[in-house]
Amino acid sequence: MRSRLGSAVGAVVATAAVLAGCGGGDDGGRVTLNFWAYNEPSGSFRAAADRCTEQSDGRYRIAFNPLGNDPDTQRQSLVRRLAAKDSSIDIMSMDVIWTAEFAEAEWIKPWPEQFASKVREGTLEGPLQTATYEDELYAAPANSNTQLLWYRKDLVDGEPPRTWDKLIDTASEMEEGGQIEIQGAQYEGTTVLFNSLIQSAGGEILDGPDKVGLEQEPTQKAVDVMAKFGRSPAANPSLENQKEDQGRLAFEQGQAAFQVNYPFIYPSAKDGAPEIFKNLGWAEYPSVEEGGPSKAPIGGFNWGVGNYTEHPELAFEAATCLRSDENQRSFALDGGLPPTLEAIYDDPKFEEQYPFGDLIRRQLDDPGVRPASPLYADVSLAIYKTLSPFSDIDTDTVVDALRERVSNALKSQGLL
Repeated sequence: MRSRLGSAVGAVVATAAVLAGCGGGDDGGRVTLNFWAYNEPSGSFRAAADRCTEQSDGRYRIAFNPLGNDPDTQRQSLVRRLAAKDSSIDIMSMDVIWTAEFAEAEWIKPWPEQFASKVREGTLEGPLQTATYEDELYAAPANSNTQLLWYRKDLVDGEPPRTWDKLIDTASEMEEGGQIEIQGAQYEGTTVLFNSLIQSAGGEILDGPDKVGLEQEPTQKAVDVMAKFGRSPAANPSLENQKEDQGRLAFEQGQAAFQVNYPFIYPSAKDGAPEIFKNLGWAEYPSVEEGGPSKAPIGGFNWGVGNYTEHPELAFEAATCLRSDENQRSFALDGGLPPTLEAIYDDPKFEEQYPFGDLIRRQLDDPGVRPASPLYADVSLAIYKTLSPFSDIDTDTVVDALRERVSNALKSQGLL
């Protein structure tokens, strides 16, 4: 696969060559390592950089370089520099879906065994899978993420339904709060949902990095759920514009009894919607079939080491520090981002502080991992363009349309 870098890379190189050669320097005898990362709102990533700098005994300083809040903006900022062989990218935060693309393009270094063995030890299987490409470790899982089914205990009698069909039916029949807030906009969140649904039904989007999967029966079951929801009273009228934050706000404003979203909504409701928070419950991500696996989405950030860094040994050492037990606790408790280390979940104190942690750990042991393909971005684009808005899905023809468009995406053809 090394020869297939995609036509977009050439264009990026042409526009970004001026960025090359901006390497990190020395600071009073210690090396400056540039850490390019999502500007996590609580400041926990920046605090981790300061903490590891202090713990380095003067050998290096980690300079925090904030990336934008939107994943597409983060990726674009990194790709421009990496394609121009910019040596200033020593360490970077990578969305879990970028591993294959960045490894294939040789923008990140594989982790040497002396550091890789430390990363593997005690790390949950799901996050570790997102950091691996062609059986080699290319990143270090720093934090993870998964969606839970959040619900209002004052509106829902007992435990919420376990399957999507029953959940949609239950919400549709409610007199108050009969909405389920989920992500339905034309963006990555729609692909995340579809991937979890098709895997829960026993299928896959891709069969390997460059071959279409989309088997008929599981694909049909997945799109049937999306179409049913999009046409039901349980859907927010603004579903086709709903992303994670819009769902959070609608739930906090009392519009819905249910919400499928990431754990950041817990501290948000605690601070901003105390009346909702006091009745906030959580349950396992819904499955497609009764008794079947839920295959909850997996997200989060992995730390990668730039292929053009002038200080690879120190960069791997610093990246290992940045995902330490202490820092992962901070990511979870300050920023709401679930840890990737098993030992943290075993700590009774952490369980008290993060009461849904055990459920998150179970989901991260068998999550809905998105396809590991260098062309994932094109594949995702084909999927969410085809399936959004949910209410317009033609369940009789959409499976064939998906196969055709994903096939074209794998050939870099016909992209919108």
